Amino acid sequence: MKIQKVTKEHHPKIYALLNRAFPGSDYESDLVRKFHENDRPVHEWVCIHTNKVIAYIAFSNAYHGKAFCGLHLAPMAVSPEFQKQGVGSELVRFALRQDPIKDQPLFVLGEPGYYKRFGFEPCILPICPFDKNNSHFLSIRNDTTTRFIVGYEPEFKKAAKPPGPRGKRRR
Repeated sequence: MKIQKVTKEHHPKIYALLNRAFPGSDYESDLVRKFHENDRPVHEWVCIHTNKVIAYIAFSNAYHGKAFCGLHLAPMAVSPEFQKQGVGSELVRFALRQDPIKDQPLFVLGEPGYYKRFGFEPCILPICPFDKNNSHFLSIRNDTTTRFIVGYEPEFKKAAKPPGPRGKRRR
């Protein structure tokens, strides 16, 4: 198993993985496809096993108004046949050590029990527009003291449906 930066050759395999990891939802694959089509500045990695993409993680910009204020971890997925084997955890730990990620404030909308093991903590500020009461919104290195609604890249709104917490496969 190896982790590598995403290339264009990975794109179709990533979309297929996201559809398998999130059955019944096109949101995640539509989101990532739109990121790629619009050349968004997304930091992404894949986990490869026997020439197959078995896991994927992405970080996109977070905004306070029009100003950059950190990164959103979204989406993160592991192929169903490789879940509960530590693949996702290894990919998250790897990504959190990478230069474009390691010093940034990070936000994730996901299962608190899963993401707390990587240092994420419940996030009171900023406010997540996709999570009433911020109950599944977590952060790392977040020193926000101003009340504002954190912004996402426009692709999040243009994909099939708004994101929401969906267990540990979710950001």
